[in-house]
Parts: sequence; C-alpha cells; structure tokens
Amino acid sequence: MPDYNEKSLSKHQELKGKISITTKDTLDSRDKLSIYYTPGVGAVSSYLAQHPNELRNFTWTHNLVAVISDGSAVLGLGNIGAEAALPVMEGKAMIFKDFASIDAVPIVLNVHTAEEIISAVKAIAPSFGGINLEDIAAPVCFEVEDALAHILPIPVMHDDQHGTAIVTLAGLINAIKLKHMNIQQCRIVITGAGAAGVAISKLLFKYGARNIVAVDSKGIVSRRRTDLNESKQRLLDYVDKDSDGSLSDAVRGADIFIGVSQPNILSPELVQSMAQDPIIFAMANPVPEIMPDVAFKAGAYIIATGRSDFPNQINNALAFPGIFRGALDFNVRQITDEHKIAAAEAIAALVDNPKPDNIVPTVFDKRLVGAVSSVFKR
Repeated sequence: MPDYNEKSLSKHQELKGKISITTKDTLDSRDKLSIYYTPGVGAVSSYLAQHPNELRNFTWTHNLVAVISDGSAVLGLGNIGAEAALPVMEGKAMIFKDFASIDAVPIVLNVHTAEEIISAVKAIAPSFGGINLEDIAAPVCFEVEDALAHILPIPVMHDDQHGTAIVTLAGLINAIKLKHMNIQQCRIVITGAGAAGVAISKLLFKYGARNIVAVDSKGIVSRRRTDLNESKQRLLDYVDKDSDGSLSDAVRGADIFIGVSQPNILSPELVQSMAQDPIIFAMANPVPEIMPDVAFKAGAYIIATGRSDFPNQINNALAFPGIFRGALDFNVRQITDEHKIAAAEAIAALVDNPKPDNIVPTVFDKRLVGAVSSVFKR
C-alpha cells in the first residue's frame, strides 16, 4: 500500500497549498481596466448600495462558499487548532471546485466560543453565497449552526453533522433493501454522541426509525443519566430514552451498528451477539470501530467504513458538493431536513443494482452532483 503520509507531505510542500484564484477576464487594455476597476466599478457599487439583494447577480457570491473551521474537532485528529486545520479546509475547497464547479474559500478562525465564531462568521458573511461549517466541536457546533441559519440570508450547513447523516442514510436505504426490511423494523445502535451521532440519529428518526439506541464511552445514553452534556441531551429526542447498560447490552440483537466514535470498540464477539446478518457502518477514521475482514468473519452481512481503500465508503463528499450546488443554483436560504432526506434518496438511487459491497456510489460518479442538487428545485 502506498505511503500516503509521505506523498501528502511532499505534494503539499511542492504546491504550497491546493487552491488558487483565477480571473474570468484579462486586464490587457486600458478599456478593461476602466470597466472592471476605476472608474467603471463605481457604477456597480453605487447600484448595489441601492439594491443589495442583487449582489449575487453582479459578484461571485452566486457561486461562492466559505469553508469555515476553528480546528477544534478535525476528523481523526481532534483539537489541532486553526493553522493545522487549514490544509483540511483547502481540501474541502478543492472538492467543491473539482466536483461541483463551486468556488470555495477556506477560512480558519482562532476563536472557539460559540459567541466568537457566530460574530466572526456574521461579519464576513456578505462576501459569500453559502457557509460550510467544518470540524467545530460539539456542543458549540450546534449553537453556531442554529444561530447562523436564523441570522444569515444564505444557506448554512455544518457538514460534519449533516453531510455524514445524509450519506449514512443513503447507504442504509440500500443496505436495508438488501435485507428486505424497512427502517421501522430495525434496531439501530449508534456509537458516538457528538455532532455526527446526533445528526444521524435525528435524520434516521425523521426518516422513520423508531428503535435507536445511542452509546457513548460510558454506556447507553438515557434519561436516567445525570452526566449528559448538551449534545447528548439532544439525542434523547430521537433515541430510546429508557434503555440502560453498556455497549454489549446495546448491540445484543441489533440489526444495524453505526459507529462515529473510536477505533476497535466493536469486537467479533459483539458482532456475533447481534441479529443474524447484521449491517455495520464502522466510520471512525482512520481506524474504524472494527476492520471489515474481522467483521465479515464474525458474521456481518454488509460493512461500510469512512475509508477509500474498502468498498462502501461513507464519505461526506457524496453529499456536500451537490447540496451547495443546488442551494446556490436555486437561491435556497435554508437547507431543511426534507432536503437532506431527498438528497439521501437521490444518492441511494444512483446505485442501480445494490449489492453487499456496493450500497453507495463513488465520489467520482458524474451523475452525483446533478442528482443531489436537483432536490432543491422541487
């Protein structure tokens, strides 16, 4: 297997960043300089001062997203700070551009309270057509997204929550179809009670799941617990409030395991205690809750991970380029739960003949962005 750590370090150092800005015309004459800058640009600015709602018709905001993080919860790395998060945000911007032709600007903030992040994003929001929040730790991420979605006249989405939830639901739609079940019948265990765990629980509940058990490092999340923080308290709206016990109690007899937690917490013995032919989404990165070969040997029917070197990669890039493409194209102010469910169904429908090792399309499927973005036209 290639050493991607060394390759990545070398390539990033060579390029000194993965993105750049280009112009749509050249300044190769005095006439153009006068049109695009002084004196001509004054007429455009004067017009927009009187008609601010037409900003997207005269500037790049119609196709521009800010990718914003404080570096407090970078996938697989944790709280690494603003500077260290910048390469990840650049990568996100690269995906926006290559997959959906969206211009994206990575912005890292050296502030970490909800009030500070909200204030910073609100201040720069007029420069953008959409806000993609990324890698902000729970519970701050909930307050930040909720506030900005109500304050700003442009779409706002925390991708760690909703991108993950959308693609998880897409994979489950096809996985459950292969087992000839419906989601109402399934007992679902979700490990990880942070941003992704809460969003997945909520979206599955909205889709019809009614037997969800959430587990954190201390066991099943229930109303009997007195140590629940804000994000875990949010879970109680969507999960079984009265269950109690450990992870082993939760997974016993379960049809579906969804992991957004820690490496290697699902043992072969726990898999064997689940219902026959269980579905396992082990999405901790880079090391999943259980490795696919171990899970299959223990009796798993379908296994998905967050990794690209195994089948069934549950990757946010299946969702967020199309989500923002649609929101920008159709001038949608808020991304709703209905949009998210429709996006998940559109992603799932791209798999013409689902199989245990093929329940979601790849990020390179040329139909993907169009299928997801079209849900905003409805």
